[in-house]
Amino acid sequence: MNFIPFGDRVLVKAQEAEEKTAGGIILPDNANKEKPTQAEVIKVGGTPKHIEVGDTVIFSQYAGTKITLENEDYLILETYKDILGIIKK
Repeated sequence: MNFIPFGDRVLVKAQEAEEKTAGGIILPDNANKEKPTQAEVIKVGGTPKHIEVGDTVIFSQYAGTKITLENEDYLILETYKDILGIIKK
């Protein structure tokens, strides 16, 4: 992929919402599911020093700009505005 985010932006792949509740109830496809708020970092712009490719980030529910690259859907997030935290591996 030949995409490089500028400045404090990161390219992420959103992780799908759970199909099952904590109590074990399986949600049907037509259930009103929330948008995913976790994503895997695919590319990092030049500014963010504490986010690495492969990290999982938590972001605001309606944050980011949706784009499609090579038939895959991604989000571009601004590090300090959209990302709330990082889950390090």
